[in-house]
Amino acid sequence: MMTAAVTTAPLDKHGAGPLAGLRRHRGLGKLLLLAVAAAVIIPLVDAKWSSGTWPHALTVDLTEPLGKASDWIIDNRDSHPLFLYFFGHVSNAIVVSVRAVYLVLLAAGWAGVTAAAGLIAWRVAGWRLAASAAIAFLICGSLGMWVPTVQTLALMVVAVFASVVIGALFGLAAGLSDRMHRALRPVLDTMQVFPAYAYLLPVVLVFGIGVPAAVLATVVYAAPPMARLTALGLRSADGGVMEAVASLGATARQRLVTARLPLARQEILLGLNQTIMMALSMAVIASVIGAGGLGDRVYQALASVDVGAALAAGIPIVLLAVVLDRVTSAAGAGLGDDKPAAPWKWGVVAAGTVVVALAARFADRLDWPDAWIVNIADPVNDAVDWMTDHLYTGVPYIGGTADWAAHFTTWVLDPVRSGLTWLPWWSVLLIVAALAWLIGTWRTALTAVLAMAAIGVLGVWKPSLDTLSQVLAAVAVTLVIGFAIGIAAARSERLERILRPVLDVFQTMPQFVYLIPVVALFGVGRAPAVAAAVVYALPAVIRITTQGLRQVDPAAMEASRSMGATSGQQLRQVQLPLARPALLLAVNQGVVLVLAVVIIGGLVGGGALGYDVVFGLAQGDLATGLVAGAAIVCLGLMLDRVTQPTERRARDGKGA
Repeated sequence: MMTAAVTTAPLDKHGAGPLAGLRRHRGLGKLLLLAVAAAVIIPLVDAKWSSGTWPHALTVDLTEPLGKASDWIIDNRDSHPLFLYFFGHVSNAIVVSVRAVYLVLLAAGWAGVTAAAGLIAWRVAGWRLAASAAIAFLICGSLGMWVPTVQTLALMVVAVFASVVIGALFGLAAGLSDRMHRALRPVLDTMQVFPAYAYLLPVVLVFGIGVPAAVLATVVYAAPPMARLTALGLRSADGGVMEAVASLGATARQRLVTARLPLARQEILLGLNQTIMMALSMAVIASVIGAGGLGDRVYQALASVDVGAALAAGIPIVLLAVVLDRVTSAAGAGLGDDKPAAPWKWGVVAAGTVVVALAARFADRLDWPDAWIVNIADPVNDAVDWMTDHLYTGVPYIGGTADWAAHFTTWVLDPVRSGLTWLPWWSVLLIVAALAWLIGTWRTALTAVLAMAAIGVLGVWKPSLDTLSQVLAAVAVTLVIGFAIGIAAARSERLERILRPVLDVFQTMPQFVYLIPVVALFGVGRAPAVAAAVVYALPAVIRITTQGLRQVDPAAMEASRSMGATSGQQLRQVQLPLARPALLLAVNQGVVLVLAVVIIGGLVGGGALGYDVVFGLAQGDLATGLVAGAAIVCLGLMLDRVTQPTERRARDGKGA
């Protein structure tokens, strides 16, 4: 009887029995392999390095070589031919270019520049955007920021032009050559993830404090999107069109000019848009090394904790970013239209600008009138003082913001940091390997482990874990709030319309501007650093979540409704599963953007790697700043690999 009750596992078509189930669950198989490897490696590692901290024998001290490099640059900056005949000419060219653009803008006066902005927007997108552009420039003047706005515009014109040219050339090379594409990808990854503060120091060492260093730092930061999107557009050109052109006997140059570039124009213009946005986001950071303009006003306001002055200088940066974003986006959308071009409109733009500029010159109205300036600094500071007095402490029942910050530090940040530092170093590497391998391939896991191990080799294991604890906490808060708001916006078009200008402001406002009220409300420490990171990363998470949910196949939604699914069931069982790629991208972007504010958080008590980068820049300590910056890059690379799944289904087949 017992024998009759015994059953065997059914065989699959290969007769593999239970092994087939293991093959179908690749994640379990990966974990078993990793467990076997850990069972062999851990005893050996523990026998040699029993301490849980990263072994000193496995670290490399870069202080001496980087210090010697810094000393050599300082000693030879005024005499070596490399500086005299190359870097010197580059510096002079940048100064002359920025000054020429600045003088042209001053000669046009506020009326001419405003008219040019409005007419260009009208030519590209119509009268509504033209009115918005003109109003934006008028607001810049009414806030008393006309001259700083012109200074920032001059620097941005030169920086964006150089970024576009350099990015387009590298993108062209990567788009036409697989070898160049593979070689450039890690370089572009490093340029985008490496903290801007970290490479300000070597730029300042070579070029000194001033406009050249600011422009070059901006170019390094803003050129990668242009290169990436240009390469993407060229590599994704329609194969059928390219074959047709080749069959007509066109040369490689003719195929590039007549087919590839026209097919890639949408991506190229998107690259221009992203380059402009990233260049403007560098306006404040570049002011630390003498960029001047609006960024310098924001930085000075931060030094004196003047929220009103910072907001008065930050609003023009936001307005410039929004106007340029709308104009370049409209230009990109217009490239796909079949409407015939109207060259006469550009003649109207040029003639209108000249007429208005000459009229202002003859009327002696080149400078913005002082009587038209509106002071918003005092009322803003009064409002901040009121919030500080009434919200910082003493709020009945719920406590003040200072209490919230203290509780968040005690209940979240401290336990997470203690847990990470308590773990042995090898267990951290195993966890990273498991997460990366489960979500990707063995190459993904190897890259993530090597990135994490590089942090230990650089000798900054403990501060990196401190930074990681802050990043994890900030990402968790960002995702909870961002997913909730994104889901609500996806289900309500009215809410999405209301949120759009708010998200625009938060996404383009310099971090320094909202850093001041964050400190005023939460004090100094790790909690305000996390709050600043959440504010910066939240808009992107909300946008990506909303867009992903809205792009779910309407047929799938209609089918679920026809089967009687409730609104909540549709969300849980249809929208969220189908929007999984977008949600994972939101997680990835949340991580990247939170890491971007790590250094800013170091200014308000975040400590760890962010403080080391700021300290290195302030003290001229190349080793401290670059090592901490490299560690942030490694953290970013590791977190990117464990949050962004690798597309592998095509390789692994249906069983994957």
